[in-house]
Amino acid sequence: MAAEKESGGTFSPRQTCEHFLEEAFDRLETVDEVRNLLRAPYRETRFELPLNRDDGSVSVFYGYRVQHEHSCGPFKGGLRFHPDVDMDHFVALAQLMTWKTAVLNLPFGGAKGGVNCDPRQLSSRERETLTKRYVERVAMIIGPDRDILAPDMGTGPQEMAWIVDAYALQAGFEPGVVTGKPLALGGSPGRLAATGRGVALVAGWAAEAAGIRLDGATVALQGFGNVGSHTARFLADQGAKVVAVVDVEGGKYSAAGLDIEGMVKAVQDQPGGAVPDLAVEGETISSEELFALEVDLLIPAAIGGVIHRGNADRVKARMVVEAANLPVTSEADQMLRERGVVVVPDVLANAGGVTVSYLEWVQNRQRYQWTEDRVNRELTDRLQHAWREVRERSEASDISYRLAAYQLGLERTIEAIELRGF
Repeated sequence: MAAEKESGGTFSPRQTCEHFLEEAFDRLETVDEVRNLLRAPYRETRFELPLNRDDGSVSVFYGYRVQHEHSCGPFKGGLRFHPDVDMDHFVALAQLMTWKTAVLNLPFGGAKGGVNCDPRQLSSRERETLTKRYVERVAMIIGPDRDILAPDMGTGPQEMAWIVDAYALQAGFEPGVVTGKPLALGGSPGRLAATGRGVALVAGWAAEAAGIRLDGATVALQGFGNVGSHTARFLADQGAKVVAVVDVEGGKYSAAGLDIEGMVKAVQDQPGGAVPDLAVEGETISSEELFALEVDLLIPAAIGGVIHRGNADRVKARMVVEAANLPVTSEADQMLRERGVVVVPDVLANAGGVTVSYLEWVQNRQRYQWTEDRVNRELTDRLQHAWREVRERSEASDISYRLAAYQLGLERTIEAIELRGF
């Protein structure tokens, strides 16, 4: 996004993702023809979305949908509402979804899309109209066996419900066209908390592998939205001490550990409230101060490019767990690696969301809703299996977790392409 600045320039999600990809290509000695095939998305779509505003004016937004690769199954990826998105942004995130679903061995490919709007500046009616108009534009290329949408930054269960309704006008009631829906429309128990739960699970396993005892470990967390707040709660439940939390407005710090349940309740009582304004004890702290804290786990859980070449040398955490997509730039990743800071990559760390999205899609196809316990058990089993595969490859080849995960994702995708032919 244009708003995500790296010291010395603008953060490019596409360049960061392609750098990680090239490193994996080189290690696997991938031939040029396959490299070119996997660099290029299957489809890139951009379209106008005019919106009649409540005040009588007309705004023109742009909608995007990028479908990267579908050899392993239908495209899968979120719908993001953010004012700074563009085509390069979605190309990177769609590609990231391809590797993420492959690492988890899910029968999906990667996609991503959204609208360049600020949902906080839209009324409920305006958001509904914009969401349904988006579905009208992409209806011919989405569907439960084509491309399955999901929540992302700026969207949630309500937008997914509007998608179900808009798509029903085209193809009848097909809840499997989208995941992350309300339970009343075929959503899955456990889906809302799934990404945060997955981050906490993977963080725990990675901490144990690094000799960090999670019970009593110190945690600094950037972002306190759906992912950040659930991550904080699950880690606190396991005995970790969350000492700092920040959002775009600033944050709170307490060496003794923050009252996470109190913060969650304060957010619920004050929707949209900034972390520094929450009525909980703690000193004020900025994002840059948070990144420099001496903690066991640093968890960026908001936007991309927040750890970059301009601040990576100040990171004092023993481990960085990527709850956001591409929060560490390629240059920063190398700097952290050279300093011995373990980085648990996004394609594994935040894959709990797409994993339970898959489970929701399965339930929709069965027309049978599972219990939350069953969903959480399946999530844990699948994440743990993926974690073991990534760790074993990392240790056997003496490579980073990120490179190990990318190699796994690439191998599975390439195998599917070769089996199907092109």
